[in-house]
Order: sequence, then C-alpha cells, then structure tokens
Amino acid sequence: MSNSANSGKRVNNNVIKLIKPYSYSGTWVFDDEKTGLIKEPFVGGSDEIIDFMVQELKRPEDGFSLIFSENPFPNFNLELNRLREEFGGWWYASNKLQMEGWLCPALFLYFEEAPLRLYVLFKSID
Repeated sequence: MSNSANSGKRVNNNVIKLIKPYSYSGTWVFDDEKTGLIKEPFVGGSDEIIDFMVQELKRPEDGFSLIFSENPFPNFNLELNRLREEFGGWWYASNKLQMEGWLCPALFLYFEEAPLRLYVLFKSID
C-alpha cells in the first residue's frame, strides 16, 4: 500500500511496538492513545490467532502485552508472513499455527508499509 493512503497519519517509528489488547463484549480490542484508536477490534481470523496464543497466559481477557516488530527480537513466539492485500489491510499467515488473520488499515499507524513479516510476543501483564 502506498504512503498516500496514510497522508496526515503519524506512524509509530519505534522498532519494537507494544499494545495491550483485552476482551470487550467477547471481542479482542485495544486502545492506543498515541494513535487515537479506542476499542480497535481484531477480526478476520486475527482474533482466532489471539485466542490460540493467549491460552497459557494469566487472565488475558483483562489485558496482555502484545509486542510486535518487523524485525526478529529475543523471545518472540509467533512469526507472521504477509500474504495479500484486502479492504485496505493485509492478510498474514502463521506457518506454525496453520492459520491466517487479517490486519486492518490501522496497521499503517504503526508501519509505513505492510511488513513482509511480523514477529510477535504474547505476554501476561504482571
């Protein structure tokens, strides 16, 4: 996706990014005051990937740390590979889980272009 679709939007330039998803009305959502997102939902299979990845976390429905980057980092526990663009977002696949999930255009608040790979760590908030 070109940057023109993102004109006027601030991209988080940190190499490693952090959001704290939680369950709201049975849906995984997150807030990020830096980007203006409030109760931004995970849909299109990304919610099912989260369901699987948080099974071992302590009370994930109350919130957990989701750390992600386009570069590998120590202890990441999921690698996602970019597949195809749809509805302004991108589909990603996990070979490990044999699952696909869609990331909406909010992805471009964190990256100028959809990364070829995303490395993710799901972690309990202590």
